[in-house]
Amino acid sequence: MPPSIKVVGLGSGGEDQLTLGTLKALEQSTHRYVRTADHPVIADLMLRNITFDAFDRIYEQLESFEAVYEAITQELLEAAIKHPDDIIIYAVPGHPMVAERTVQLLRLHAVKEDVQLQIIGGESFLDQAFTRLGFDPIEGFQLLDAADLTREHLRPRLHSVIGQVYDAFTASEVKLTLMNVYPDDYPIIVGQALGVVGHENIVKIPLHELDRLETYGNMMLVYIPADNDDRLRRRSFERLHDIVSILRSPEGCPWDREQTHQSIRRNFIEETFEAIEALDLDDPDGMREEFGDVILQVLLHSQMEEETGAFDVYDVLAELNDKLIFRHPHVFGGENAQDAEEALKNWEQMKAEEKKRKGVPERESILDGIPKDLPALPRAHKQQKKASSVGFDWPDLKGVFDKIEEELQELRHAAEKESPERQQDELGDLLFAVVNASRFIKADPEEALAGTNRKFAARFKYIEEQLRISGRTFEQTDLLEMEDWWQEAKTRL
Repeated sequence: MPPSIKVVGLGSGGEDQLTLGTLKALEQSTHRYVRTADHPVIADLMLRNITFDAFDRIYEQLESFEAVYEAITQELLEAAIKHPDDIIIYAVPGHPMVAERTVQLLRLHAVKEDVQLQIIGGESFLDQAFTRLGFDPIEGFQLLDAADLTREHLRPRLHSVIGQVYDAFTASEVKLTLMNVYPDDYPIIVGQALGVVGHENIVKIPLHELDRLETYGNMMLVYIPADNDDRLRRRSFERLHDIVSILRSPEGCPWDREQTHQSIRRNFIEETFEAIEALDLDDPDGMREEFGDVILQVLLHSQMEEETGAFDVYDVLAELNDKLIFRHPHVFGGENAQDAEEALKNWEQMKAEEKKRKGVPERESILDGIPKDLPALPRAHKQQKKASSVGFDWPDLKGVFDKIEEELQELRHAAEKESPERQQDELGDLLFAVVNASRFIKADPEEALAGTNRKFAARFKYIEEQLRISGRTFEQTDLLEMEDWWQEAKTRL
């Protein structure tokens, strides 16, 4: 006879919640184990001379729950192998397949150890939750684990039961997570020992009081009824997608319905630059608003394609998720990156491999792939970086400075003796050489010039302020006085 383990559910309360099959299995076995003796039915079963070897001792020995569950699983398998002629009974609270990690581990490891596993159901705490809290799960329901709760789990339109809220710390973590979606004073229901006579307690409290209760325990749960109020979804991506879809629908906004990719193309550019300005100003409030405007542009263009059946914004997210994982093998794979430079090298290698897998034709020139509408300054920077990657570059910064001096002299000559077209050409050469210098000192030329623009504006406004204070205009001052103010501004701004 092969080794075997029979897992039985003890129900959610006293012996009245036991199934007849579970009771028979318990009476017929001499090797009984229970995950925890902290369950109402244990005292009732002792009166029937049904005793257990409880694993509470392992909880006291190990620090993490996962380690506890692994240890319990291992001990049960060893017991089954040691007593192949007897059926090992393993009893768990509630139903063995509801929120019971040890059973999942047994299902995984029993096959490897050639141990037969039989599972007998039982009344779970959910049965009592449906009855005592008064909701029908077919309306939409989710069961969540307090220990692994994240904001992404929360869906206000579903009835939500959060189990295993067993202490104040866990309750505090649950509260903070819920507050990402629900108002601080949102009414929630806390249930303790549902269906257990003399122990049941059901209270409605505001969310902010969840971690201020007097008692907690392994039979405590939090219930949040389904709520269709769209204000609870205001921080969800799905809600944003719904809004954009409505705006573009026949019942939506006439202006939004008429837009095409080309008609709002410039909006995308303008919103991006406004977001960059908020970044440059280190303005968190501005960032929050402008980032939203950029995301709106992505949603609008994606919605247009969704209406044609080409793709939707969730396809965009899937593509981005896949790309980030694939191009970071040093994070999501087995490779390593010692520093940022090596990480960037990995990115470029995986980017090339990704395009190869997708069947994208190889570029004829290494300079291909730079957006044609990219402003000239960052375009020059990108071209130089690509050329440098194959060795076409100055050996050191001295060569770059020599080139800048050379181009400056040519510009001076052109300004004195050449045509306007030739002068512009030489100016472009000088700017291109200066971009090379920015690359060598690892400074972004666009950011450098943007910083200088802000600095110039602040100092020039200082001159305007001094004129305003003195009650004069630019016509009533001269360059010498303005230069003095400029130098004064340099010391202050």
